[in-house]
Amino acid sequence: MMRGLALGLSLLTLAACGPVTVEQAERQCFERARLAAGPRGEVGVGVGSDGRMSASVDVTVTSDYLGGRDPAAVFDACVYQKSGQPPSRPLYSFPEWKG
Repeated sequence: MMRGLALGLSLLTLAACGPVTVEQAERQCFERARLAAGPRGEVGVGVGSDGRMSASVDVTVTSDYLGGRDPAAVFDACVYQKSGQPPSRPLYSFPEWKG
Protein backbone atom coordinates (compact mmCIF):
# COMPACT_ATOMS: atom_id res chain seq x y z
CA MET A 1 0.00 0.00 0.00
CA MET A 2 2.75 2.48 0.95
CA ARG A 3 4.76 1.58 -2.13
CA GLY A 4 1.75 2.29 -4.37
CA LEU A 5 1.20 5.62 -2.65
CA ALA A 6 4.85 6.58 -3.10
CA LEU A 7 4.73 5.59 -6.77
CA GLY A 8 1.56 7.62 -7.29
CA LEU A 9 3.08 10.69 -5.65
CA SER A 10 6.23 10.31 -7.77
CA LEU A 11 4.19 10.16 -10.97
CA LEU A 12 2.15 13.17 -9.90
CA THR A 13 5.34 15.13 -9.22
CA LEU A 14 6.74 14.20 -12.63
CA ALA A 15 3.49 15.20 -14.32
CA ALA A 16 3.71 18.65 -12.68
CA CYS A 17 7.14 19.10 -14.28
CA GLY A 18 5.92 18.00 -17.71
CA PRO A 19 5.39 20.18 -20.74
CA VAL A 20 2.77 22.90 -20.77
CA THR A 21 0.66 23.98 -23.73
CA VAL A 22 2.25 26.26 -26.32
CA GLU A 23 -0.14 29.05 -25.28
CA GLN A 24 0.89 28.75 -21.62
CA ALA A 25 4.57 28.67 -22.58
CA GLU A 26 4.17 31.77 -24.75
CA ARG A 27 2.60 33.69 -21.86
CA GLN A 28 5.35 32.57 -19.48
CA CYS A 29 8.17 33.32 -21.95
CA PHE A 30 6.95 36.74 -23.07
CA GLU A 31 8.33 38.47 -19.98
CA ARG A 32 11.67 36.72 -20.34
CA ALA A 33 11.89 38.05 -23.90
CA ARG A 34 11.01 41.58 -22.69
CA LEU A 35 13.84 41.40 -20.17
CA ALA A 36 16.24 40.24 -22.90
CA ALA A 37 15.41 43.45 -24.81
CA GLY A 38 16.52 45.69 -21.95
CA PRO A 39 16.58 46.20 -18.20
CA ARG A 40 13.34 47.01 -16.45
CA GLY A 41 12.95 48.94 -13.26
CA GLU A 42 10.90 51.04 -10.92
CA VAL A 43 11.70 54.08 -8.84
CA GLY A 44 9.53 55.12 -5.94
CA VAL A 45 9.61 58.24 -3.77
CA GLY A 46 7.24 59.04 -0.96
CA VAL A 47 6.65 61.00 2.20
CA GLY A 48 5.18 59.31 5.23
CA SER A 49 2.61 60.83 7.58
CA ASP A 50 5.45 61.57 9.98
CA GLY A 51 7.19 63.71 7.33
CA ARG A 52 9.97 61.22 6.65
CA MET A 53 10.95 60.72 3.04
CA SER A 54 11.50 57.28 1.56
CA ALA A 55 12.82 56.07 -1.75
CA SER A 56 13.15 52.73 -3.47
CA VAL A 57 14.78 51.46 -6.63
CA ASP A 58 14.18 48.08 -8.25
CA VAL A 59 16.11 47.14 -11.40
CA THR A 60 16.06 43.78 -13.21
CA VAL A 61 18.86 42.93 -15.63
CA THR A 62 19.08 39.42 -17.08
CA SER A 63 21.99 37.41 -18.44
CA ASP A 64 20.12 37.27 -21.75
CA TYR A 65 20.35 41.07 -22.00
CA LEU A 66 23.96 41.20 -20.83
CA GLY A 67 24.86 38.50 -23.37
CA GLY A 68 23.19 40.46 -26.18
CA ARG A 69 20.73 37.65 -27.02
CA ASP A 70 17.97 38.43 -29.50
CA PRO A 71 14.65 38.59 -27.60
CA ALA A 72 12.95 36.55 -30.36
CA ALA A 73 15.56 33.78 -30.00
CA VAL A 74 15.10 33.84 -26.21
CA PHE A 75 11.33 33.57 -26.68
CA ASP A 76 11.57 30.72 -29.20
CA ALA A 77 13.99 28.70 -27.06
CA CYS A 78 11.95 29.27 -23.90
CA VAL A 79 8.66 28.19 -25.51
CA TYR A 80 10.29 25.09 -26.99
CA GLN A 81 11.90 24.20 -23.65
CA LYS A 82 8.61 24.52 -21.75
CA SER A 83 6.21 22.97 -24.28
CA GLY A 84 8.36 20.79 -26.53
CA GLN A 85 6.94 22.67 -29.53
CA PRO A 86 7.84 25.86 -31.38
CA PRO A 87 5.82 29.03 -30.71
CA SER A 88 2.55 29.42 -32.61
CA ARG A 89 3.72 32.79 -33.94
CA PRO A 90 6.82 35.01 -33.83
CA LEU A 91 7.44 37.20 -30.80
CA TYR A 92 7.30 40.38 -32.86
CA SER A 93 3.76 39.58 -34.04
CA PHE A 94 2.33 40.00 -30.52
CA PRO A 95 0.49 43.35 -30.34
CA GLU A 96 1.83 43.99 -26.83
CA TRP A 97 5.45 43.65 -28.00
CA LYS A 98 7.12 47.02 -28.12
CA GLY A 99 10.73 45.70 -28.17
